[in-house]
Amino acid sequence: MSRKYKEPPIVEAVCEFRFQPSSPWDITIPGLVFEKIQKDFPNREPVKQFEIGFSSTEEGVQQQVITADRIRFLSQDRKSMVQVGPDLLAVNRLKPYVSWQAFEPMIKQGFNAYLESAKPKGIQRIGLRYINRIEIPGERIKLEDYFEFYPYIGEKLPQEVGPFIVGIQIGYEQLRDMLKVLLVSVETSPPQKIGVSLDLDYFLLKPGSVPLTEVFNWIKLAHDNVEEVFEACIKEKLRQMFQEVS
Repeated sequence: MSRKYKEPPIVEAVCEFRFQPSSPWDITIPGLVFEKIQKDFPNREPVKQFEIGFSSTEEGVQQQVITADRIRFLSQDRKSMVQVGPDLLAVNRLKPYVSWQAFEPMIKQGFNAYLESAKPKGIQRIGLRYINRIEIPGERIKLEDYFEFYPYIGEKLPQEVGPFIVGIQIGYEQLRDMLKVLLVSVETSPPQKIGVSLDLDYFLLKPGSVPLTEVFNWIKLAHDNVEEVFEACIKEKLRQMFQEVS
């Protein structure tokens, strides 16, 4: 049984789908999706998304900034949203994150609306990402008192360290899936706290390996693996801060 917290550290949860490209993209699709989810997501607004891309040329690999137009549909409190773009769907939930039992139906609602409207041929990528922001009182702490996953500093190294970033990638399902775990120091206000971001991003590594009919099984597995690793990353002091409930 999964643990539950009165004050979970999640600041954003997002499930993103990238579908096999359809050519040309039908500009009526966002409107069709909106008709199906308007009751729960009545507010709509355009948004530009900037993405970093790479291309190979005779001069070598070049970085490109790609602008992608999306339309997002927001709940009345603007804490939940469904974003639609060319061959893309994203479902987001901002703080306060209530529970998986509340977020999963939102993902299904958005996915089914997109499926009926766009009729995609297949999936290239799925991602389930949880961004946690943790603020620990005190100007100096020992990360090892709070985390099982943290930057190790050998005794021979200077111990007065500044900002840090540490990450790993974990393979699942015979490397069909990958989980990226990132721990990063962040600024806090007021400064008498230590701020840390724990970012868990589980994604489909092999394009096209999950059929449309198996999407929700993949999402359930992704959530279970993310939850397991989150619990493995933290110690009892953080569980007390998050106010674990039975």
